[in-house]
Amino acid sequence: MSTSHGQALAYEVGAPAALPLFPLNQWYVAGFAWELQDKPLGRTLLGKPVVLFRTADGQPAALEDRCCHRALPLSHGTLEAHGVRCGYHGLLFNAAGQCMEVPGQAKIPSKAKVPAYHVRERDQIIWIWFGSADQQAPTGEPPAYAFHSDADYLFEGDVYHYDAPYQLIHDNLLDLSHLGYVHLRTIGGNASIHMNAHMQVDSDDTTVKVTRHMPDSVPPPTYTAAYPFKGKVDRWQEIEFHVTHLRIWTGAADANTVSLDDPQRDGFHMRGFHGVTPETETTCHYFWSMATNPKSNPQETKAKVVEQTVMTFDEDKVVIEAQYKNMLAFGSKPMVDIHVDVGANRARKIIEQLRQSS
Repeated sequence: MSTSHGQALAYEVGAPAALPLFPLNQWYVAGFAWELQDKPLGRTLLGKPVVLFRTADGQPAALEDRCCHRALPLSHGTLEAHGVRCGYHGLLFNAAGQCMEVPGQAKIPSKAKVPAYHVRERDQIIWIWFGSADQQAPTGEPPAYAFHSDADYLFEGDVYHYDAPYQLIHDNLLDLSHLGYVHLRTIGGNASIHMNAHMQVDSDDTTVKVTRHMPDSVPPPTYTAAYPFKGKVDRWQEIEFHVTHLRIWTGAADANTVSLDDPQRDGFHMRGFHGVTPETETTCHYFWSMATNPKSNPQETKAKVVEQTVMTFDEDKVVIEAQYKNMLAFGSKPMVDIHVDVGANRARKIIEQLRQSS
């Protein structure tokens, strides 16, 4: 494991033409299971317009969002038992992208097909594979996320669209010291404790883990609204960065009642899933869910946690989009690193190395 400080931030938009803009040969988050209902869903992912839908047997499918006849987005069409029908002249395409019917014409042209993507559904997350030219097929299955099916947890999730590059969200999630300043109404707490918390950063070629402990803290509003703490608490923040998503386990227990090194520790848990998928160089999709372990009034407690989570993410969105707008206004003016930037810097280094090798 490496523990060096990392490298400076690199925010420049644009990349050499020979390199992909984003790491390839990865499973990226395309959506949540509940988004695929009775209509096709159009979404641009890694610069590629994609239409997502379910087949008659409930399996997710993804095609290029362009009819090969006159280029109308297939997401403007309708779903039928055998696939998606274009909303312009009615060509019908199956999950493999093959045209199955041309209304009023018996012969289907051999070139009447659209590219199809590998897509999987796991733990209510829809994953899509973006491969390089020499690795079009997935090298394995997408990652599991057990907290969406664990009986001890309840969860909800949603999607944000950001007018900002996706790595700014990585930066935000890997540096939770900002909680004491940005999220005073929800998950914040004492800013000094956040900025001075002991932080351990571990990394390898594809992941970064940031661990922060804040013993003997006053619980923030979100925590007291959801859990019957007796007084001060021992808080923890464990952030796992993966190339296409992050997993964040935050929570607290009554002070001096659990070991913060015990992976099975009790207390109030917030298990966040954060799928951060580029739309373009300068915009992205943020797929989030929050799971919690209610001790009483489960639905009411979950609702409180989700409500507070939405307030928190709304606050982050304002900050990140304002940050990016100002970065554009000031151009290449340099920025200074401080101690809380270690995890984000390492994640950026991993992204760049994978982009170079894609």
